[in-house]
Amino acid sequence: MTRESERLNDAREGRARWMQWGPYLSERQWGTVREDYSDSGDAWNYFTHDQSRSRAYRWGEDGIAGISDDKQVLCFALALWNGKDPILKERLFGLPNSEGNHGEDVKEYYYYLDSTPTHSYMKYLYKYPQAAFPYADLVDTNRRRNRFEQEYELIDTGAFEDDRYFDVFVEYAKDGPDDILIKITVCNRGSEAADLSLLPTLWYRNTWSWGGNPPKPALSGQPATNGIAVIEARDERLGERRLFCDGAPELLFTENETNTQRLFDTPNAQPFVKDAFDRYVVHGEASAINPARTGTKAAALYRLPIPAGAAAEVRLRLSPSAPSASRQGKGKGKAAGPFGDAFEQLLAERKADADAFYASITPAGVSADAAQVMRQALAGMLWSKQYFGYDVLTWLKEHGIDPYRERARTIRNREWSHMFNDDVISMPDKWEYPWYAAWDLAFHAVPLAMVDPEFAKKQLVLMLSERYQHPNGQIPAYEWNFGDVNPPVHPWATLFVYSMEQGQHGRVDLEFLKFSFQKLLMNFTWWVNRKDIEGNNLFGGGFLGLDNIGVFDRSSPLPTGGYLEQSDGTAWMAFFCASMLGIATELAAHDPVYEDLALKFFEHFMRIAGAMDRVGIHNDELWDEEDGFFYDLLYMPGGHVTRLKVRSMVGLLPLCSAVLMPGDAVERLPALSRRALDFIERNPDIMKNIADPRVPGVAGRRLMAVVGEDKLRRILARMLDENEFLSDYGIRSLSRCHLDDPYVFSAGREAFKVQYEAAESTSGMFGGNSNWRGPIWMPVNVLLIRALLTYYLYYGNDFKVECPTGSGQMMTLFEVAREISRRLVSIFERNAAGRRPAFGDSAKFQDDPHWRDYHLFYEYFHGDNGAGIGASHQTGWTGLVAKLIQLFGSLDADSYLQSCSTLMPMVAQVPETVTA
Repeated sequence: MTRESERLNDAREGRARWMQWGPYLSERQWGTVREDYSDSGDAWNYFTHDQSRSRAYRWGEDGIAGISDDKQVLCFALALWNGKDPILKERLFGLPNSEGNHGEDVKEYYYYLDSTPTHSYMKYLYKYPQAAFPYADLVDTNRRRNRFEQEYELIDTGAFEDDRYFDVFVEYAKDGPDDILIKITVCNRGSEAADLSLLPTLWYRNTWSWGGNPPKPALSGQPATNGIAVIEARDERLGERRLFCDGAPELLFTENETNTQRLFDTPNAQPFVKDAFDRYVVHGEASAINPARTGTKAAALYRLPIPAGAAAEVRLRLSPSAPSASRQGKGKGKAAGPFGDAFEQLLAERKADADAFYASITPAGVSADAAQVMRQALAGMLWSKQYFGYDVLTWLKEHGIDPYRERARTIRNREWSHMFNDDVISMPDKWEYPWYAAWDLAFHAVPLAMVDPEFAKKQLVLMLSERYQHPNGQIPAYEWNFGDVNPPVHPWATLFVYSMEQGQHGRVDLEFLKFSFQKLLMNFTWWVNRKDIEGNNLFGGGFLGLDNIGVFDRSSPLPTGGYLEQSDGTAWMAFFCASMLGIATELAAHDPVYEDLALKFFEHFMRIAGAMDRVGIHNDELWDEEDGFFYDLLYMPGGHVTRLKVRSMVGLLPLCSAVLMPGDAVERLPALSRRALDFIERNPDIMKNIADPRVPGVAGRRLMAVVGEDKLRRILARMLDENEFLSDYGIRSLSRCHLDDPYVFSAGREAFKVQYEAAESTSGMFGGNSNWRGPIWMPVNVLLIRALLTYYLYYGNDFKVECPTGSGQMMTLFEVAREISRRLVSIFERNAAGRRPAFGDSAKFQDDPHWRDYHLFYEYFHGDNGAGIGASHQTGWTGLVAKLIQLFGSLDADSYLQSCSTLMPMVAQVPETVTA
């Protein structure tokens, strides 16, 4: 029990609100759907980066290395100026979708270095060039490039040549739930002295300008005393707080209000507006700031001359009206006040607490390099929490639409007027994707449960609450279109997190499982009613999160007419059933009423699995016997059916539809077992081409799976072929066989081609900012690893396959799973040449001691060389690498196979042991 574990327990049991303050500030609020009030729905161009410094946000705030309270009433972040930039650096810059040759992309370098789950200690690094930031160069060069060229990055502009940049480290340490110490260390990495204007900024989110009568908060300043300036904050929601600023900086004040004069050529309603600090510091407009030293936005201005190779420190403290007396220090001089000797002591203690906490969850056999990857991945997960405010009904009415009175107008998300979001949510990426996505969030819950199972559970439950889940049962997909369809991985994540908490902490949260199961029943009904067009247990679903993996945009009407029956959509539904069966079986051990529901999902699983490959050879089934692979089916308007023979992740996902029943299941649940056996005997044809759950495996376990032994071997032969799916860095999303042999489908005069692309997409489908035609994606790789471990628990050491295919090297399925995991983890680790594949060919990233150990957890990875691609901070599901490091750092094949390990339910769905 570490000190951080104790804080987590205090928070879980309601003794202290350790999570009230955290990194809940977005890194991009401009260009989001919430701020879009256009008629066209063009969010990127309605509220631009250029407007963001002058225009007050409606629904949230953004900043650099920022924190806020959990309702984002009061915010703190950094602003910087190097003396050359045309604007004050108050937020991260990047390209909108229309400007990037591969879609939207942040053009900054920043790193989440550390965080405890209660945010009692956090560390962040921002790299700021000393030359003028190349805004125009980044925009113009990327606009000129086409989809066949690489993105033009900040490192390519020369902004970091000769190390002319600042490393800005920000550390936060809590003395109590609401007493926050802040230390900013600015290192001049260049060979010449350089000046930096640093503006730690405190402001209130504007909640008073949008109607209603919320009380307007106030900030005010006190003259410096004993070298300490103070910004006082007063608000009835948070009470009084103070920002203590060491070193007697100049205090600046203004209002968090829109500069309508600059943006719309309309006189301002008040003289002091949001962009005042930019005008004062960069442009020398003394009249821009409020001489009365009051407002709703304030900053402490530090002008720092920093010699070459040296560093400057700034210390602040955000506290209630006075800091904790125990930490103020006693006596005179450095020992007294909010910045006494105790300040540095507490920072050191909290860092030590973080070290002890991560040591407690890192297996002893993990290398120091892998442990560092694991810790930074989890830090990124914790830093990616964000307050998300969005009242959809109010937003619609502000567009002039009342969904309860009219039906004529079409607008984004009008069917989701019930949604009221006012929560801290795990984001995929707080710049590129500063909005939640359902299947991302389910994957996030897995690594989050390693450090904070309570938060992980709350995230899963949140999507099922009445304020999020649609009354028809659908779970919201993502902000750009809540009604789109994400894969139904929520049930699996629910059981996984439940089992992790049971295994790690010995806690059995049946209430969490019961609530989730009831709401997931509604979601399952929605899927069955909406996505099984013919009622034949074969499913569509649309893009299902895999963007451009298909021949067509699967979320739009097909150019051929007709409809698709999807191998991935059907596999996801079998996976849904398997996960629900696992939950129902666990609950049935405590309450027999769940046996009927367990039987329901057993039967539905069998019907779906049997429908994917019926008895006999047919052209209208997903399994292709000749190829030994699953494909999508295209139904033409005249009734003709075509199998779309693209070898992709779509055909591998049926492997994931497997659930293992423990050997004593028949004895523990005899009534359920009898009824399941009766179903099999009454439906013998269903069993012909799938795994037979009547046949016991290792330790008497029973396997329910879409694929039996023959299909499993045939699919794995392709998956483990390095000329197809197996890369040095994991499983590719599209077989490399389509590099020289692309799949082409002709419809009338138009031809549609799917070709292997190892990196960025050359297709404009889904904005062109994502690619499932070759690269490696962490979430689906993790599901395949989980499937292999499930099959291993059934087949044991006697079942071996070649890995890689054709190598002559035979491996058990455990060894295959471990080998794929090793390849995935190697993306981030230094190889024998001292290079990290994720960094690609960037010499700066690979060799410079101030860069090479700071990790970026990209959205996906190059299918051939492992280089990071897409969103650079999508730590969300890429953070799953932390679970792989922990799992295979402690998992032994034989003991895992033979014992009732608490790790078993994490991979096999149904716990072997049931806690009474």
